[in-house]
Order: sequence, then C-alpha cells, then structure tokens
Amino acid sequence: MDTAPTLNGVLETGLYVDDLERARAFYEGVMGLRAMSLSDRLAAYPVGPRSVLLLFQKGLTDQPLDTPGGTIPPHGGSGRLHYAFAISADQEDAWLTRLARHDIAVEGTVSWRKGARSLYFRDPDGHLLELVTPGLWDNY
Repeated sequence: MDTAPTLNGVLETGLYVDDLERARAFYEGVMGLRAMSLSDRLAAYPVGPRSVLLLFQKGLTDQPLDTPGGTIPPHGGSGRLHYAFAISADQEDAWLTRLARHDIAVEGTVSWRKGARSLYFRDPDGHLLELVTPGLWDNY
C-alpha cells in the first residue's frame, strides 16, 4: 500500500491581481487584513492562525526569483478564481453591514444542508470571495 505522508493544511492561497495597490486597498480597507510582508511583487496577509493570503502582481512572477535561501520557480495564473474565508455564525450580519458600507454587492447567499451559510462577492479583480459559517464540510 502506498500511503502518502500527512498534510497539515493549506498554508498559502495565491491570487494574481492586475493592480497590487488597488487590491491592497480592498483587502486592507474592506476585509480588514494587515500585511505582514510587502514588495512590488506581492503582499502577504495572515488569515487566521495558520493561513496566508498572497496577492501577486500579474507579470512579476513569470521568471524565477533568486533568494538568499534558494530559487522560487516561476508561476502565474489568470482568470477569476474562488476561495472562501471561514467566519463564525455570529459574524454574518456584521460582515453584511461592512460590505454594504463599502458598496460591495453580495452576489449570492446559500443556506447549506448542514446549517452553514455562505455570502458571495467579488474583489476588484473579479475573484469570487466567499464568507462561510461552520457546517459546510465534514471538517468545517
């Protein structure tokens, strides 16, 4: 039997943005994130205890990046992507109020079979964000 070593979670989620300053304004101003690392190439935001959201400036990751510790291979992406932030059930109304205050349209809401609720909206690059309460998956 070929058993894979254990995975401990998804540590980073990366999005590719057309305008890093515009994306930073959204993720810092609307979503309330605080950057822990910034450069002309990327902004890194802690989300919860062990997750990081990376915003990459499109076109600046197409070549390898040499660092003092080694080389990061080239990468990139295009198109509108989807990801979800976990929120507690008692924060759903507060998020709805905050999104409205920032003129962010909620495109959809879903009440899931196990009791979770999802709110869907977009960032300035058209990526679909989801805020979801517990009860969506077997492990959340």
